[in-house]
Amino acid sequence: MIGLSVPELPRTPLVERTRARYADVHRLLERKWTISAIARHLNLDRKTVRCFKATPLDELPASAKDFGIHKARLLELFKPCLNSRFTAGYTSGTRLFHEIRERGCTGSIQGVRRHPAKLREGTAEPVRAGIPSPRRITSWTMRPCEALTDQETEKLLDVKIACPDIARAHDLARCFRDLLVNRRGGMLPDWIRQAGQDAPAPVRSFAGFLRQDLDAVTAGLTLEWSSGRVEGNVNRIKTLKRAMYGRASFRLLRIRILTRT
Repeated sequence: MIGLSVPELPRTPLVERTRARYADVHRLLERKWTISAIARHLNLDRKTVRCFKATPLDELPASAKDFGIHKARLLELFKPCLNSRFTAGYTSGTRLFHEIRERGCTGSIQGVRRHPAKLREGTAEPVRAGIPSPRRITSWTMRPCEALTDQETEKLLDVKIACPDIARAHDLARCFRDLLVNRRGGMLPDWIRQAGQDAPAPVRSFAGFLRQDLDAVTAGLTLEWSSGRVEGNVNRIKTLKRAMYGRASFRLLRIRILTRT
């Protein structure tokens, strides 16, 4: 049987540096140097020296290559933040490096500098990580501004900058919430007119349904009376009926409804 040859790794600086360090470590080990002395002499961590001592040479370059891939993937987690700061006008690679360094990034300054350069050239790949879910964006939109944390406010701003449709839908949703909470039904026709001009299709469709029964919706947004109490009692009766279905008589159902238990 003919054995398959292992493909040679590319001659990258990281792989070459790993091979050179491996040779230096074993040369000093042959001279009976201790691990601590080798670490001080080569400016390495003692764990790294132990790894070079116990790991075969053909496995170390692969580990070094994987380490480089890990560093690249680690920077991917911070690219949404880099894009946001770049959009806000902070284009200095050194400044961006120190900012994400404070947030926990352990990547190199060269890797961080390359990303703003690609953004200037327009060659940066789109960032797919860190995109909030539609449910979370809806929650940020419908909650009062003062109820959002600074991080949530920042993420919502990033989403609005990235998608103009979401920004327009957010503004209209905020206005409609103000109409509902403060009972400003008289302003509903103006809201419907704005929604019918440049809003996303789902919002325009919602505005069209409101226009079909404008008087009733206006009254619901203006008057303090509603059918909420009636609907609540109907829901309570349905809950009791479904809980007792097939297990109790109509007489017991009637008693529970009348006694509100």
